Amino acid sequence: MTTRTREIHLKSRPAGVPTREAFAIVETVLPSVAAGEILVRNTWMSVDPYMRGRMVDRKSYIAPFRLDAVLEGAAVGIVEESADPAFAIGDQVVHFAGWREHAVLNRGAVTKIAADGIAPQTYLGALGFPGLTAYVGLVRIARAKAGETIFVSAASGAVGSTVAQIAKLLGLRVVASVGSRDKAEWLLNEVGVDAVVNYRETSDLAAALAEAAPEGIDIYFDNVGGDHLEAALAQANDHARFVLCGMIAGYNAEGGAKGPANIFLAIEKRISLQGLIASDHVAVFPEFTAAMGDWIRQGKVKLRETVHDGLESAPDAFIGLFKGANTGKMLVRL
Repeated sequence: MTTRTREIHLKSRPAGVPTREAFAIVETVLPSVAAGEILVRNTWMSVDPYMRGRMVDRKSYIAPFRLDAVLEGAAVGIVEESADPAFAIGDQVVHFAGWREHAVLNRGAVTKIAADGIAPQTYLGALGFPGLTAYVGLVRIARAKAGETIFVSAASGAVGSTVAQIAKLLGLRVVASVGSRDKAEWLLNEVGVDAVVNYRETSDLAAALAEAAPEGIDIYFDNVGGDHLEAALAQANDHARFVLCGMIAGYNAEGGAKGPANIFLAIEKRISLQGLIASDHVAVFPEFTAAMGDWIRQGKVKLRETVHDGLESAPDAFIGLFKGANTGKMLVRL
């Protein structure tokens, strides 16, 4: 049996902030399910900032998206047809064939989701690669210790909000950077961070950070780059550890983003700066999912989602990431 479905293609490589014109919704017919394959109907898909880098034709840690071909990313779906005895119709799976309504996949491309009472879309956020990024960054790279102070940029996003919550569970003092009062209130009142810097309400980010962290910072979890990285360098304590996860401030910069003017402080203060790509740490998934699953079930990690409905809304959801339109994980419900 063949399946008629829709998928989103990259129509052109965007310059600056992407627009809807860079995307095209295409109808297609999938091949019949062969032995060892399953047909998955996607129910949720993820959009993530790193995808912007894949829209540029350059060598990186992951191949660029091809023009006039379906995009890809994390998604959750339901098995609708199975020619693999390991999967039954109705099983829920997580995989990397997002930006489409259906996909024919083999067992090596999917992971079955346990019926553990946790919402399936959580496997695209706190229990997926965003959560793994936060966990590895804090536990393995930053080697976070109780009593230390951490500065988290983009702290209301999927990764940042998880970093903030794990850091509190580990006994750290958390200073969070956000761009709106609503996000600041959520982090202070529900997540329980210790201080918030609203970068849209200050003309001197470094001074605002110094006021929020008068004794300096021991860890910086960087999701933004730019002026946030400069401010963190200025307020860092000797031997601080910087986890470089993302630099969204420069993702749409034409000609490349400028580096921090005070980078020499990394030498003076003997700061460790390490880049983080979550896919390098998939071996940590069992340890991470055990810990995170317990925290979620116990209510110690609070989940927040920003949801768009329908495949046709995926480009808007993605573009919204660069306008600060999400609190928590940005998702598309299919």
